[in-house]
Amino acid sequence: MDKKQKNKKDMGKMGVRIMALILTILMVLAVASTLIYYLIVM
Repeated sequence: MDKKQKNKKDMGKMGVRIMALILTILMVLAVASTLIYYLIVM
């Protein structure tokens, strides 16, 4: 029982880390594309 609970906890941790990584990548891409857009427009 303890092993299953630990495995579930680890999976949850991994899910949170993956989501944070995806959000970080999206934020970086958004900032980069915004800067590129402003450079092209000006």
